[in-house]
Amino acid sequence: MTPAIKQLERQKISFELHQYQHDANASSFGDEAVEKLSLNAEQVFKTLVVCTDTNHLAVAIVPVKLKLNLKALAKVLHAKKVKMADAKRVETSTGYVLGGVSPLGQKKCLLTVIDASAEKWSHIYVSGGKRGLEIQLSAKELCKLCQATFADISI
Repeated sequence: MTPAIKQLERQKISFELHQYQHDANASSFGDEAVEKLSLNAEQVFKTLVVCTDTNHLAVAIVPVKLKLNLKALAKVLHAKKVKMADAKRVETSTGYVLGGVSPLGQKKCLLTVIDASAEKWSHIYVSGGKRGLEIQLSAKELCKLCQATFADISI
């Protein structure tokens, strides 16, 4: 059981788990989840960790088929610039390996922004905290749990 699942159970949040056999040769973890679970790609979100110009980490949750708009995220975070965080720093701060970073159950509570497109769905899918595990839950519940905000941060 991952820290993400433990957090959901502790908070008594309604969710569903979806597992698949992860292929170590997969080039995109999000695309792999979409394909193997036969999901709508617009509802599957990736968890990205960025570093601001003031060296603070933050989390961006965007659809797997879209790219993170770094300028839009910087504006939301009131930063001059943001860049993708170093992999080792991501793993240390979240407690998860790349490709399995969940927005839930992270070691450190990071400022989190969810792409506004999530609000149009009754549920979305995010990493369950390991490769090959997706959590289906309400975007509003995810927002509450992560103390996140919704904003247009993808292109």
